[in-house]
Amino acid sequence: MSESVVTAASSLKRAGNQDVSLAIGIVFILAVLFLPLPPVMIDIGLAFSIALAVLVLMVALWIQRPLDFSAFPTVLLIATILRLALNIATTRLILSHGADGTDAAGHVIAGFSSFVMSGDFVIGTIVFVILITVNFLVITKGATRIAEVGARFTLDAIPGKQMAIDADLSAGIIDEKEAMLRRRELEEESSFFGSMDGASKFVRGDAIAGLIITAINIFGGIVIGVTRHELSFSESVDVFTKLSVGDGLVTQIPALIISLAAGLLVSKGGTRGSAEKAVFGQLGNHPRALMLAAGVMFVLALSPGLPFLPFAVLGGTMGFIAYAIPRRHAAAKAAEEALAQEAREKAEEEVRQSVKESLKTVELELCLGKQISGTLMSAHNELAQRVGKMRHKFARQYGFVVPEIRLTDDLSIPPKSYQIKIHGTVVATEELRIGDVLVIVGDGAPPNVPGDETREPAFGMKAMWVSEMFANALQRDGFTAVDNLSVLLTHLGEVIRNNLAQLLSYKDMRSLLDRLEPEYRRLIEEIIPSRISYSGLQAVLKLLLAERISIRNLHLILEAIAEIAPHAGRAEQIAEHVRLRMAQQICGEMSDDGVLKVLRLGSRWEATFHQSLKRDVKGEVVEFDIDPKLIEQFSTDATGVIRRLMDQRHKFVLVAAPDARPYVRMITERLFATLPVLSHLEIARGVQIKSLGTIS
Repeated sequence: MSESVVTAASSLKRAGNQDVSLAIGIVFILAVLFLPLPPVMIDIGLAFSIALAVLVLMVALWIQRPLDFSAFPTVLLIATILRLALNIATTRLILSHGADGTDAAGHVIAGFSSFVMSGDFVIGTIVFVILITVNFLVITKGATRIAEVGARFTLDAIPGKQMAIDADLSAGIIDEKEAMLRRRELEEESSFFGSMDGASKFVRGDAIAGLIITAINIFGGIVIGVTRHELSFSESVDVFTKLSVGDGLVTQIPALIISLAAGLLVSKGGTRGSAEKAVFGQLGNHPRALMLAAGVMFVLALSPGLPFLPFAVLGGTMGFIAYAIPRRHAAAKAAEEALAQEAREKAEEEVRQSVKESLKTVELELCLGKQISGTLMSAHNELAQRVGKMRHKFARQYGFVVPEIRLTDDLSIPPKSYQIKIHGTVVATEELRIGDVLVIVGDGAPPNVPGDETREPAFGMKAMWVSEMFANALQRDGFTAVDNLSVLLTHLGEVIRNNLAQLLSYKDMRSLLDRLEPEYRRLIEEIIPSRISYSGLQAVLKLLLAERISIRNLHLILEAIAEIAPHAGRAEQIAEHVRLRMAQQICGEMSDDGVLKVLRLGSRWEATFHQSLKRDVKGEVVEFDIDPKLIEQFSTDATGVIRRLMDQRHKFVLVAAPDARPYVRMITERLFATLPVLSHLEIARGVQIKSLGTIS
């Protein structure tokens, strides 16, 4: 506790010392305007002015965005006042002691007058005028214009950006804390560009002031040298011009650097990153442009009358950069993908180890026993590829994307078995024979090879497990030998078909609706929630998928729902009407080579189901009341006929009366989950029908 108190006290003390130091510095700058300074102090002040200008330029180059240097207008004002104060101090020394020689105003000015001007005040004057021109007409004028336009556009965009923040907050995209941060950033951005608009005037005024002060120094120095110090006119012009122009150069060089920093800052605009990334990154992102520029340089190098070496070196450099950039980008992208993959794996591992992950259930999971997993490990890539193709097939066939299938090893199940789980519940389990193949027999004669009789797991047909060594012999005899991987995937596909309704989540349904055309989205707005709710719509789609009716023509389903929704309240009634409207699709999917094979109910069972339906005063079915003994007898009769037709590999449908169809389906789905049940009204016009018999 005592250490934290001491730390807080030292921080407050340090902050207080910084405030006092800044205040003392400002007071000192103001004092320089009125009090004379010795040449040593002038040298220190001029060196500090140059160092401050270089520091500001470096910060402007390396900041990520202009708002990161929001103190620039304040720093610019302080640097400008410092240069003007030093200008006045040097003017006082030049006019009072200029006759003593070029060292009268300090060694910094003397050094500039001898080094930059090469001892000739005419050269210095020309250089000074050029610097003034570059600073005043080029850099400062452009930066001022950019600052003005940036300030105007920033202020005009504030209402729109504020509304965007409020919209994101209302939609839940961001929270209140993030909204406060964005609003504060927006305020700082508007204040910064407004300040930069005014701060650019400091740079412009500083350039004009430097030009006027230098002219005054030259004119006043010549007059004082001739009248007060009895110098000849030529001596007075030489001495005072060197001192004045040297003073102007010393102040204009940092002014030029500050102007350049201001120009870099305001011209950066919305580009993020340091200046070298913004400039070299964008110039170097176009290798073809660099290659063409290199070609132009080589053409110039070979042109008569032009020097070969400079253009050739530039052309070679540009060509090498254009060649190296794509490879550097490819390496950077590969490294970035590797880091992203590592981060994803780490995140997935953390999620798997978290307690919350244990509360989640996998929608679709295939658990493999130890021996099956080891056997199929060599075909793991093929397994994953075929599972992916299966999901694509289901998406095209049934109109929605089934969840991803998770493959896991489970040591708790028998080594040769596998389990299929939906939402964490085992819905199917089966055992494979390692080293054997499965031969589908049906009601035909079994193959003349040793094997064990069984039932095919997907459709329940008669089959045999036969050793792989007889595969060629089976093929010669006309039998099809199915490998273990195909048996497993066929079973998995059939289980998915039997549980499509469970796999259609509310999220999947909303995703399907969002992909519809704008006209059908308006239809959804018309019927939801006034006629039917989203959950009611999901229930209708589930009822269709439960009987393997594709919902890929979702727009037709919505049109049918819009027709019946005002007159029906239950999802079952709406689903029956949708089936009538989709009769052509249903019959087309259940036909075999263009022929719809049907199995009918006998007259006895038609009458039995009709008498079991209890209706209200409006004639609507409200109850299905049938004797359980009759259900058992119907199940027995139906099983014998349906099993015989299935063993003969017929693809057929069971046909019942429209009002009894749902209840016939309710009984038969527990015996034969894959058997479609249609009503007489669902058989579309023009469909060729072939009767396979009756249940009687």
